[in-house]
Amino acid sequence: MTQSSEELFQQARERLAGGVSHESRFKGPHPKYIERAEGSRKWEVDGKEYIDYAMGSASLLLGHAHPKVVAALTEQATKGTFFADCHPLEIEWAGLIQELIPSAERVRFVSSGTEATMLAIRIGRGYSGKHKILRFEGHYHGWHEFVDLGMNAPYDKPTSLGILPGTVEATVVVKPEPAAVEAALAADEEIGTIICEVSGANYGSVPLPEGFLPELRRLADAHNAVLVFDEVITGFRWSPGGRQARDGVTPDLTSMAKIVTGGMPGGAVGGREDFMRLLDPQVEFRGRTPGVTHKGTFNGNPLVAASGVAALSEIKTGEPNKLADHAAERLRTGMREVIQQHQVAGAVYGESSTFHLYLGDDAADGSVENLGAEKIRGIPKPVINAMQSGLRKRGVDLMSHMSGITSMAHTDADIDETLNAFEDTVQEMIADGHIGGH
Repeated sequence: MTQSSEELFQQARERLAGGVSHESRFKGPHPKYIERAEGSRKWEVDGKEYIDYAMGSASLLLGHAHPKVVAALTEQATKGTFFADCHPLEIEWAGLIQELIPSAERVRFVSSGTEATMLAIRIGRGYSGKHKILRFEGHYHGWHEFVDLGMNAPYDKPTSLGILPGTVEATVVVKPEPAAVEAALAADEEIGTIICEVSGANYGSVPLPEGFLPELRRLADAHNAVLVFDEVITGFRWSPGGRQARDGVTPDLTSMAKIVTGGMPGGAVGGREDFMRLLDPQVEFRGRTPGVTHKGTFNGNPLVAASGVAALSEIKTGEPNKLADHAAERLRTGMREVIQQHQVAGAVYGESSTFHLYLGDDAADGSVENLGAEKIRGIPKPVINAMQSGLRKRGVDLMSHMSGITSMAHTDADIDETLNAFEDTVQEMIADGHIGGH
């Protein structure tokens, strides 16, 4: 007999801490339990079908269960899933990353995006000889202690119990504005590493100011700071070579995950050879060999490498990006038309294959440029919940808040169906008093 998501959650509460494996997967009164997914769609255990705009937390640019990725995983599984040795696929995988990502003169694999930013910061500290990092309000770089401070408001307080005071003292958090960066670097000579989510906070829901990344590159050079671009979301999605290739701004180090693996667990750090040589077990740096220690049992795992090679081989053609971007542009245009038609104050925006919705009188001009992170991320919970639940009951699942992401698998029919669901949800929210309009 098929169990419902509610019944499964009751069991999970007795077996998993909090009933979930990731705190963000809990959606009251209970999370969804997905049985299978294919292309742009996924199916809950009770058979309910969704058009998916989470797409494996943005990892699945090719869509769910892409045939070439499935074939690569199946073939590798018959050869073995883990060797605890080097293997040829990791070299091929790294070569594809080198080919696409401008900063990736050398690559080191890790087991997650969190580990990627942790390693990049360690390299930055090791290379600069300075222990402080500069990061930006609301930007997300994983859940480790190096980057906890500044993740959420209030930006001067840790987000969790158990955070070492030393990591807080070693973190400087500023607004993503050139003047704020310059002032912080001038005031504190111990800042040796800068890390930035190059989409802007929350995969672009809080966009960066125009021209910010070139200015950040200039300021990092002027103050001898190591510049880390977090391209966990933007890498391979904003273009096959990420935002750095699209915009022509090259960092010293790049953190990657999600798409680099084809949606499997894992990630990578790519960087200039003079930085990455700190990881070389045959090279001495500042009296240590290697200069920076890095281990990890599942780094470059052959099963993940097989998936990564298959996915990046498709992505490097540029065709997946074109299809996903087209779907997102149609979605943004259609959603904008809906809120204008119903006289709902707000904005629909996003880059590449993303879409973000902000509702509020302060965006009546359709722009969020001057709102800032606290305002954009401060949409009342009842409004967010009403939008998410309204779309979900109509078969549309968002990624987070009122945002989502497309893949090459999203068809024009998917977009049409989504826009119908969106309009019905907006009308329902107006009738229930969650938003103004008619």
